[in-house]
Amino acid sequence: MPLPSKKLSSPRRTATQVTTALCLSLLAGCGAAPAPKNIAPVQSGGGFQAQYRDPPRQSRDMLISTRMNAETCLSGGVADTGAAGKGDGLVALALRGERLSRDDLLDIRVGDDETFNGDYVISRDGLLKMPFLPPIPAQGRTTDDIEQDLDRLLREGGFYDSAPRLSVRLVDMASVRVAVSGAVFEPHAVEVGLRPGGEIDRVRQGAIGASTEGRNLSTALRAAGGVRPDADLSRIELHRAGHRHILDLRGVFEGRHMTDIVLLAGDEIVVPSRQCFQDDLMRPGPISPPGISLFLSNLTQPATGNAPSAIGRDVREVPYGTRFMQAVVDTNCVGGARASSAHRSAVLFTRDPMTGVSVVIERSIEDQLHRADRDDYDPYLLPGDSIACYDSRVTNLAEIGRVVGGVAGVALMIP
Repeated sequence: MPLPSKKLSSPRRTATQVTTALCLSLLAGCGAAPAPKNIAPVQSGGGFQAQYRDPPRQSRDMLISTRMNAETCLSGGVADTGAAGKGDGLVALALRGERLSRDDLLDIRVGDDETFNGDYVISRDGLLKMPFLPPIPAQGRTTDDIEQDLDRLLREGGFYDSAPRLSVRLVDMASVRVAVSGAVFEPHAVEVGLRPGGEIDRVRQGAIGASTEGRNLSTALRAAGGVRPDADLSRIELHRAGHRHILDLRGVFEGRHMTDIVLLAGDEIVVPSRQCFQDDLMRPGPISPPGISLFLSNLTQPATGNAPSAIGRDVREVPYGTRFMQAVVDTNCVGGARASSAHRSAVLFTRDPMTGVSVVIERSIEDQLHRADRDDYDPYLLPGDSIACYDSRVTNLAEIGRVVGGVAGVALMIP
């Protein structure tokens, strides 16, 4: 008579059931993940970049993303060919040269007259105040203008009967605070022209005629995060003393001279938007962002430390103009044994700088590497973007085996 089979004890049966359920759920996770959903019409090419749209399985079209981006552009900007605007030369005449601003240091000499000779700082109200003379307007004017006014006042005041020997020279340019808004990555008021103590050339500082490139328009745009790829460089607005000047900076990306004027305290700069993504602006330049700080997420199998993986604690710096797949390679998401490392994927988290709406896209790394039209679906990186890497299916199965083995070992230990 056969002996009755011994049933598993309740705790052990429960552990076996949990192990089986865990195995099934983990294996289900090896399937393809659903495509990321976005509010922006990314699939139809209506995102901030046409490169955000998902690549089809087969495509004969090559390099159409640039054309798709340009179709939504307003007139003007770097996409339009031709010389700079008609007002470019007029603006250069009206604003060219070193214009004085408050807190600038001047060296003034009137022959051998000890009464008027000395160093003077332009006051906060933009006036040059000298002993025994009415205040002289200095904000926004040149040293030649100051010399002419000083010559007139000295003779009108009875100090000289004939034109005295005069010298008004700029000794040191003060830093100024200007407002930058519009199609820049970080619109806010910025201070330009301020030099750290370690960067000051004492010999040049002691010489008459000291100047600095740190108070130029390009410096202010860069201090505000740089121009966005939707900026209209042909119509940069400069608001000064109640007047609006239109500047054309297209030359900076066309190998031509650009109108890089000296800024004054209280200037306001407005960068209009063309309401589109311009591929030509995605390259390093004097008014581009200095670089991109990427936020990263490591693979499922993390590195033993940040130093071996060449990844910083929080972010990684890449040059402006870097594309998504370049950063994926740079962050060690590509390579290794093909049998176990193929079929990885990478996710880009970004935000439309015009609307503020977030966008998530996912790319199969292997597919991007092998398709000929990869550039049409390889977006440029923007400041503040984040990248996450996902491991291959072989790595996922190995991870499942490790987890299941650990759970099974615990189940066998249950009496």
